[in-house]
Amino acid sequence: MAIQQLTAFVENRRGRLVEITRMLAAAGVDMRALSIADTQEFGILRVIVDDTETAEKTLRSEGVLVRITPVVGVRLTDRPGELSRALTALDDAGINVEYLYAFLAVTPGIADMVLRVKDNEAAEKALTEAGFDII
Repeated sequence: MAIQQLTAFVENRRGRLVEITRMLAAAGVDMRALSIADTQEFGILRVIVDDTETAEKTLRSEGVLVRITPVVGVRLTDRPGELSRALTALDDAGINVEYLYAFLAVTPGIADMVLRVKDNEAAEKALTEAGFDII
């Protein structure tokens, strides 16, 4: 079961990220995980929210270029080597991870990760077979 990730292209200028987070807050959207990568001129904000539809509509109405991407969420025990074990399961199944970032975990000792791969179903199967919980 894929998680819906919102990807927004953000101008790389002072205050723009603040504006976007304010837009989401004003719309009552709660961010659960985020990653931002930048270049000289723009940033790519990847965010998991509690209401993807509202977030998308809010940002689009303000002229922000957004896209929804299905990603895989996996629950790891928060201990050394666990991420490596999950990545090994994917590698063994021939699945390449395009990027990943941490998800806000609310349970002590748990680390939730967001993974972008080409085939979510295959990734979920490989991770489940390796003993991981999909979120």
